[in-house]
Amino acid sequence: MQEKTIEIIKEDYDRVQAYARVFGVEMPVVQKDGSVSGLPQPYPREVHGVVRSGYRIAELGRRARERGIPVLNPILGRNSGEETFRESQALYEMAEQLGITLFHFIHSEATRHIDPLDGEELIIQSRGKGGITPEGERRFVALGGGAVHPIRINATGDTPHLSIINALIAGFDGTDIGPVIHVHFGGRGIHDYRTKVLNGFKALQICAENNIFVQTESHKHLNNIEGTDGMALAMCLAAEGLAVLAGLPRELSALQMNVAGINLQADLAAMRAFRECMWSEHLIAVPETFQQPPTDLIAEQGHFARMAVSAKLGQANFYRPKAAESVGIPTGKSMSKALWASQNIFENMANIDIQDHAIDRRQDEIISEAMAVLASALRIEREFAPQDINPAFWLRYEPEELIDLIVSAGKTGVFDCPRAAGWDLKRGVRTHRDQDGIRRYLAGFAPVKVDQSKLAFTSEPVEAPQELRVTKKTKVLLATVGADAHVMGINMIREAFERAGYEVVYLRGMNLPETVAEVAAEVKADVIGVSNLLGLGINLFPRVRQRLAELGLADRTIVMAGGRIAEKEEEHAYYEEKIKKEGAGLLGVDGFFGPGTDPADAVDWVETKVRERN
Repeated sequence: MQEKTIEIIKEDYDRVQAYARVFGVEMPVVQKDGSVSGLPQPYPREVHGVVRSGYRIAELGRRARERGIPVLNPILGRNSGEETFRESQALYEMAEQLGITLFHFIHSEATRHIDPLDGEELIIQSRGKGGITPEGERRFVALGGGAVHPIRINATGDTPHLSIINALIAGFDGTDIGPVIHVHFGGRGIHDYRTKVLNGFKALQICAENNIFVQTESHKHLNNIEGTDGMALAMCLAAEGLAVLAGLPRELSALQMNVAGINLQADLAAMRAFRECMWSEHLIAVPETFQQPPTDLIAEQGHFARMAVSAKLGQANFYRPKAAESVGIPTGKSMSKALWASQNIFENMANIDIQDHAIDRRQDEIISEAMAVLASALRIEREFAPQDINPAFWLRYEPEELIDLIVSAGKTGVFDCPRAAGWDLKRGVRTHRDQDGIRRYLAGFAPVKVDQSKLAFTSEPVEAPQELRVTKKTKVLLATVGADAHVMGINMIREAFERAGYEVVYLRGMNLPETVAEVAAEVKADVIGVSNLLGLGINLFPRVRQRLAELGLADRTIVMAGGRIAEKEEEHAYYEEKIKKEGAGLLGVDGFFGPGTDPADAVDWVETKVRERN
């Protein structure tokens, strides 16, 4: 009944034990006779008085389609089970007031995105930030979490199959995986691309055997790093192929996608393109985050609320109201306001079926690109249509064969986007968001080996990126520190310094502070820029300076930092005021650039500091 799950536990037993050791939880144990103890029965089963199952979520999704109102999927997870449960009461009280059932997304601790065996040191030195801990999950359910409102945990990253085993033990009905698109986070102490996709497949197998609801793949994350809708759809379809091979029931599978709210026609076209092609039964719509978000909840709520219109008219099964990401992990109170705003829109706006030739044309563009990208990734020379992509199509492949094709497509530049940051992924595409809000390719910078006639190119006068020349003597090293895979902000800083003529050494995501200082010494960097969006900077940033001092470089190296000042929404005001009064010294750096910073300001600041030093 759980043959694959048991096989995976035995195959990755060293990592299962490392997960138990590092995160302080009991995981399944392989006995001397080869049997496995500590693995609970598949769903449905009763956990703390509630019968849990991925089908609880599937039923919510089906009712949403029948009623024409998406189920709200708020994200809220704090470090401990007690704190998460306490903050969640505001969500549950609002749901009761509105007369609705939620699909609660519990945000997990970011350190779970790292291989617990190979990245143990990085996990231990940056624990307890960015969401609920593995032990906290179990405690949250024991306190009553998920009793009324089904819950899921995010298990994206290098070893999602381990996080899902923990979630099954805890009693979570669902999870998300993202085995294909979630490969753009490069860094130290984590797996290569192939192992990441392979572990994603293992996670799908565990979900299939144990009836866990899965967000199988995401358009959102590729969209965030400037990928196109067609490319994202192709990747999502490939991930669905893995789900089919894993034996996952269609009703337990969902795809996630961004809606931008800046062009209703474009949003509807993307959602209809996904609906026409996808095998998964459910669509989760997520509002696109401001690229330079204001540190103001009310301003960002206005931005998110208008995207609820797209979610309803696009017939999404689920919609994730959000709070401003720039102010850290939200409180239950602020998220409850987001629930009210979205539900008010769902219940009080006209349910209009919009038919427009512009929507049809854009839908055809997205599907055309997706089919061409998928054909190239799978090395199929003939054209095919959405109706060809069905379970029988995928069942012709062996799992290892499909995984190898996906990995090859990522490494050779078939699957591609401008700001991907994996160590071993080829990146050559450039895109531009046109005035109509649609992201298209620049001529000469399309994905390789893909039929150019099937792609949408910008017709706007966009200057193609030129090969940048180093004109400055100052060398800059940039990296995120701690268990932080958020690379979009530091990518923007990197690009600004490169355009200004600086030589940039870019370490991408997930680095120990000491490693950053040591690499800076090795490459003789004059300036170090570090970032952390999990609120860990107060602890991590000073360690860069400390290691520089041990290397005799503290007085010769300029250090700047960016990201969120504190982990949680309510902590921000205190630290913002303290930095204004006392300067950035309390962070152990020479300068701090928080959310909303213009990258040019960081460049100007460095130029000034270098002149002063000289």
